[in-house]
Amino acid sequence: MTDAFLKLGQYLAFPFVQYALIVGVLIALCSSLLGVTLVLKRFSFIGDGLSHVAFGAMSVAAVVGLTNEMFIVMPVTIVCAVLLLRTGQHAKMKGDASVALISVFALAFGYLLMNLFPTSSNVSADVCGTLFGSTSVLTLTAAEVWVSVGLSVVTVTVFAVFYNRIFAVTFDENFAKATGIRTELYNLIIAVVIAVVIVLAMNLVGSLLISALIIFPALSAMRVFKSFLSVTICSAILSVGTALLGLLASIMFGTPVGPTIVVAQAALFLIFWIVGLVHGGVKQ
Repeated sequence: MTDAFLKLGQYLAFPFVQYALIVGVLIALCSSLLGVTLVLKRFSFIGDGLSHVAFGAMSVAAVVGLTNEMFIVMPVTIVCAVLLLRTGQHAKMKGDASVALISVFALAFGYLLMNLFPTSSNVSADVCGTLFGSTSVLTLTAAEVWVSVGLSVVTVTVFAVFYNRIFAVTFDENFAKATGIRTELYNLIIAVVIAVVIVLAMNLVGSLLISALIIFPALSAMRVFKSFLSVTICSAILSVGTALLGLLASIMFGTPVGPTIVVAQAALFLIFWIVGLVHGGVKQ
């Protein structure tokens, strides 16, 4: 055990590990804040759909040779986030059908594009790394970390400033609209913030596992707490804790970052599910 802690201490001295921990904590925090809203609005799998859209956009960026994929990935993901939320609320096609339609097409299109116009000699490894998370989170530059910090600060600030309105739109959109709240505007804000978090999380857990990063902490907190505020706070704590645990375990034992974090979150959900059964949930 002592050797393990010594090894961990040595790793923590490296800047690339510090960068990964900073970005991982920030992404986990942002994902947990949005997760509660998405679960309550019955849009739990929108993260999955948007991550597939981001995968398709990344494939296009790689094929055209863009050095900074963010210029394509971020706008495309934001537009699709807005479309998914709008079609899920107003169109004849239900939200889950819209997510399935867009996500399956984007995933297939991205993989087809990468095979037709390969950018490396090992397409399968590139695709696997993008889908399930890769070691890119351990090779972040200082500039990439600052971008992540800036976007995360904006996300948390938006959630904090518009907390009451997001709360109203989440629980009863029709009532919120009747009281004069501009629900369309706040749904747009939610969609944009979701897209930003999805793009940031791609390097951490991969496009196939982003939904877990969003959903697991919220569902775990809901097993024990009942109020929106307490669930949000608990979800944030659980998300940050499991992200740190998963990152450190991944670095120490050489396991994939994304799956390690998701397994830690799944184990924590099981614990909270049992606690919820025993105590019946806490009302505040």
